[in-house]
Amino acid sequence: MMEALVPLVVLVPLFAAALTLVLGRRARPQRIVAALALTAVLGISVALLIGVDAEGAVVVEAGNWATPLGIVLVVDRLSALMLVVSSVVLLAVLIFSIGQGLADGDDETPVSIYYPTYLILTTGVMVAFIAGDLFNLYVGFEILLVASYVLITLGGTRSRIRAGVTYVIVSLLSSILFLAAIGMVYGALGTVNLAQVAERVQELPLDVQILLHVMLLVAFGIKAAVFPLSFWLPDSYPSAPAPVTAAFAGLLTKIGVYAIIRLETVIFPTPELNPALLVVALLTMVVGALGAVAQADIKRILSFTLVSHIGYMILGVALGTVAGTAAAIYYIVHHIVVQTTLFLAAGLVEREAGSTSITRIGGLLASAPLVAVLFFIPALNLGGIPPFSGFIGKLGLFQATAVQGDALAYTLIGGGALVSLLTLYALVRVWNLVFWRPAGDVEGDETRLLRSVEEAPDAPVTTETRATPRLMTLSTAGMVVVSLALTVFAGPLYALSDRAAADLDGPDAYVVVVLGDLTEEEGR
Repeated sequence: MMEALVPLVVLVPLFAAALTLVLGRRARPQRIVAALALTAVLGISVALLIGVDAEGAVVVEAGNWATPLGIVLVVDRLSALMLVVSSVVLLAVLIFSIGQGLADGDDETPVSIYYPTYLILTTGVMVAFIAGDLFNLYVGFEILLVASYVLITLGGTRSRIRAGVTYVIVSLLSSILFLAAIGMVYGALGTVNLAQVAERVQELPLDVQILLHVMLLVAFGIKAAVFPLSFWLPDSYPSAPAPVTAAFAGLLTKIGVYAIIRLETVIFPTPELNPALLVVALLTMVVGALGAVAQADIKRILSFTLVSHIGYMILGVALGTVAGTAAAIYYIVHHIVVQTTLFLAAGLVEREAGSTSITRIGGLLASAPLVAVLFFIPALNLGGIPPFSGFIGKLGLFQATAVQGDALAYTLIGGGALVSLLTLYALVRVWNLVFWRPAGDVEGDETRLLRSVEEAPDAPVTTETRATPRLMTLSTAGMVVVSLALTVFAGPLYALSDRAAADLDGPDAYVVVVLGDLTEEEGR
């Protein structure tokens, strides 16, 4: 029964994308099909998570081809958890975009293009999370690339086309590097199946292992926006329509982090590159946070905080321990939900004020108190204020780091605490200027909070405000509730993350699940 559900997380959004494309510009049927498809994917993902947590990982051999030869789909605790969280986010963003479309027509999200492309994006996300081999992980990334380029350039404005070109060039470079690494892995090992690669890679000379390891790390690091490979993100995401930006910020970089987790726990669980990764994690945290402090646009501030918090996830993975991986998994779930929520709230701010520049708007606490609350709660969460999930995740990461007990470990803890304070400062500044500051003080305001901040090069001028549809507010409120649930149910979720991390403690468990009793000779 569980095996039958695994392909459905890919097939349901794929067939729904085809159906919405056939429906053309008939907006209402397209919205219904898209919403039903993502609701079904969420239900399937929850069923898979419950089943996998109770009974163990599920492996599906597509087309009944034997594991070494055919396509293998693998759903373990980590995959199932990512499927559930992704489904929640994708459904919430879809509801947000439906509300926006009903209010504005096709200006921001043309229905004939948007819904099929959004469902294709969903398909790519699901493929990436359940792929049991490197090539199909690459296929998932490429599906994401094609769909995300269409979504990021919706509306065809100059800033969106420019951002889209940058995004595509960087993504193509990453894909070329990834594909080259796959070719080298196949040439060296005769397989791209993750379980077989994990079995055979130790037979290679150490210098070849390090070369393959670095190539894959760089390819995944670009997609995860790890410093110094994160330069493309702050200019790419803020220019897209609000729902597209929210989906991208919540999910796309986390797929890169997910791939790094698989790489570091299944294929290369050796510690040779861990010190370098720890330094990269620290630099990613600090540089992203400093970038956020220097911005004057809410979307750009959030984009830089997105980069900085990728560093926390890489920190947990680079520790090379079960505790570190468990904390990283919990933090990924937290960040997907909270970052998406903040970008949705930024979309509400843009509708209410006509801009997301903190230098041009104020007084929203009085004019839009609900929007103020919907921004304030996830902002505190992202800043790591107790008892929110952000604090719990960071505490878990710091505890796992402290076990290492050396100077680098304490430097990382200090850097992580500093970044948390800088994140909170950047978000509190948004709150004070956008919500707390009276609207009449906006013109000519030269407070300390506005010093040393820069507008984006293509920052839009303030436009007319628009009524905020109820669906947009409800979807954002729903995500706030989900973010609070991560705190209320932190115990069970962290325990699940621990079990998922235990499954990833070396490649042996993964190899046994995928290959079963298949011997190495049979696999050649």
